Amino acid sequence: MPKPGIRVVLRTPQVLWVLSSAQVGRLPSASGPLALLLFARQSLSLAAAGLLVAAYTAAMAVGTPLFARAVDRWRQPPVLWLSAVLSGTGFVFVATGALGATGAAVGAAVAGLGTPPLEACLRSLWPDLLPPAAVPVAYALDVAVQEIIFVVGPLTTLLAVALGGPSAGLVVAALLQLVGIAVFVCAPSVRAWRGISVARHWAGPLRAPQFVVLLAGVAGTGMAIGGIAVAVTAYAEAAGDRHLAGWLLAAQAAGALTGGLLYTRARPGGPRRLPLLAAGLALGFLPLLLMPRPTLMAALLAVSGLALPPMLTAIFLRVDQLAMPGTVAEAFAWVATAFTIGSAAGSALTGLVAANGVRYGLAFAPVAALLSTIIMATLARNPRASTSAEGNPSPVGTFQAG
Repeated sequence: MPKPGIRVVLRTPQVLWVLSSAQVGRLPSASGPLALLLFARQSLSLAAAGLLVAAYTAAMAVGTPLFARAVDRWRQPPVLWLSAVLSGTGFVFVATGALGATGAAVGAAVAGLGTPPLEACLRSLWPDLLPPAAVPVAYALDVAVQEIIFVVGPLTTLLAVALGGPSAGLVVAALLQLVGIAVFVCAPSVRAWRGISVARHWAGPLRAPQFVVLLAGVAGTGMAIGGIAVAVTAYAEAAGDRHLAGWLLAAQAAGALTGGLLYTRARPGGPRRLPLLAAGLALGFLPLLLMPRPTLMAALLAVSGLALPPMLTAIFLRVDQLAMPGTVAEAFAWVATAFTIGSAAGSALTGLVAANGVRYGLAFAPVAALLSTIIMATLARNPRASTSAEGNPSPVGTFQAG
């Protein structure tokens, strides 16, 4: 029987509904930091701008697993509404300019803390909406189209700020989040989904040692991706045009989108697939050390992005295998948190390394990706968790009437 492709997945009832609305609801993850940065640069100071983005990112890393745990124990719509209202309130509070830099930092933290766990909720739905053979395709498609967020989100913020001033970017981020949530929670599959009723441990999915190892590997990947953004910015400045960084990173995003779409045609593979994909990501960064002219650099960056969506797809399949029953939404949220923390650390470390030369900054990404490869290889050597069929995820939630 042939493996289902993108068309089969998109033609399945509700798939396009939940996928597209989730992308809209997740736009603030890309537009929010830029909106905070532009607001602070205009109304406060450069130091305050960094503080606001840091507060938003750190709070998001903390809040997303907590809300996802509530999803596992309850239902998706109430948790998503509560988090979206909390996050939107934080964005609007920053936009008012009340209490100066201190108030803005608190508002940014609230906005980040309330970030709805849409990624976790969406990925928890796939095993219920699709046959097992199509779930890996859905993961790959989800990761691929996520690249659109990091193109559309910043453009939306820039347009809002151009038309309505710095505060408009924050208000638009809050509104887009609410609109996405409103459409997402109306889907019958979202309203019907329930977490599995099981005895729970305070550590949730972190109770599984191999899952913690997987998170360490994800953090290494995040370090590579966060580091390359800073290194590319340093390269653009050395080339004499800082604005080149946006185009170069867009080329990498285009490569990632292409890699994700192509990977929807691949079979999931066994436990050894993940370290191989991680090694492919590391190898893709190496040609960047040549530091060619910008046109060729853009092409190399596009190639470097090809392996990221396949690797993330393999990670999600591994999460399905390792997460204990009743903890899958939280497990997916921890993956996002580990990636975010790794990305922030990679950005900071690359900034320090790049001070000694652009090539040193570009070397950080392959080193971090190699570290991730080593960690993922340890999981492949000890594939304790298994599923009923290779690469097919186990059930993570149930439908109930009403």
